[in-house]
Amino acid sequence: MIALELLYQGKAKSAYVTEDHDLLVLRFRDDTSAFDGEIIEKLSEKGAINNQFNALIMNKLAENGIPTHFVERLSATDMLVKRLDMIPVECVVRNKAAGSIVRRLGIEKGMAFDQPLFELFFKNDNLHDPMVSEHHVEAFGWATRHEISRMYELTLEANTILRDMFDQAGLDLVDFKLEFGRFYGEIVLGDEFSPDNCRLWDKVTGESKDKDRFRQNLGGVLEAYRDVAGRLGIVFDN
Repeated sequence: MIALELLYQGKAKSAYVTEDHDLLVLRFRDDTSAFDGEIIEKLSEKGAINNQFNALIMNKLAENGIPTHFVERLSATDMLVKRLDMIPVECVVRNKAAGSIVRRLGIEKGMAFDQPLFELFFKNDNLHDPMVSEHHVEAFGWATRHEISRMYELTLEANTILRDMFDQAGLDLVDFKLEFGRFYGEIVLGDEFSPDNCRLWDKVTGESKDKDRFRQNLGGVLEAYRDVAGRLGIVFDN
């Protein structure tokens, strides 16, 4: 499949139209951002790492019955996806306390929740992705009550699948975000799953293996991403 024309450019990926209206090419770039794009750097090979990482996760979820936009990986940095009507809401699952919830509620970092905590955020960098309720999502017409329920269901299913997978790799899946869209009326998982949009901690040392290494200027970002990928059995071909 040939990428014909740039459709849009996000902070770390670019989308291109193809000759098939229902399909897009997503290109993972080496750009790495934090704090809603206030800090941006290029990390060599990051795009290829995340593309291959994402392909593994999307295939794992699809094998377990979760509909995704992923079709196939085309090259080191490109993947073919279904063209979704994206819902401007981020679905966040938290298994342990980290990041914004610690700042918002003053709770202890690392506190484990008895049940996974589900939160919704309006996807808008200019507003710093404010937290919203399902009533906001429905009232503003971003998604129907049925669609919200489906996103909730799929997000928690993904959490069960991925939490177990990372546990076997010696990692705690602390939290992550998912984005969904519509494909001919069906709610489908879109965007990506990579260390860019989740938190992964080593179960023994507690060391961060995700983009917090970039946010907190800890260094070793790509080394951490590669370590996680290696634990999952990914052999890089780029």
